[in-house]
Amino acid sequence: MEYVIPSVEEYRGLRKEAGLTQITEAAAAKGLPNSLFAVTLRIGQELIGMGRVSGDGGVFFLVTDIAVKPSHQGKGYGRILMEEIMSYLKREVPAGSFATLIADKPADRLYAQFGFQLVSPRSEGMYWRQPGGV
Repeated sequence: MEYVIPSVEEYRGLRKEAGLTQITEAAAAKGLPNSLFAVTLRIGQELIGMGRVSGDGGVFFLVTDIAVKPSHQGKGYGRILMEEIMSYLKREVPAGSFATLIADKPADRLYAQFGFQLVSPRSEGMYWRQPGGV
């Protein structure tokens, strides 16, 4: 396990292989260095999993990019990534602030084990995406 941000190429490759939304090279190059926290899992030199936290570092924290290569899923690597992210959040999130995430199903069950709760019916998660891209 390493606490480093992967290269743009590795990041985009892992997202694609794990079935996550594709991000342009320019967006990844701009966004990755702004990570508050990153954790990566490797077997040898091969990146097999990662997770990041982004946000403003005071009020808002966004858990994102939790990804494990399909050939390595079901082995507890997602849990390991979340344990490291939760250690960071417990250490760094000020009282009264919060962390959010958007969970694809069935991964929402993993996040619930770490105390993440659905926001509905009080609130609803929403997003906007710039047209175009990859």
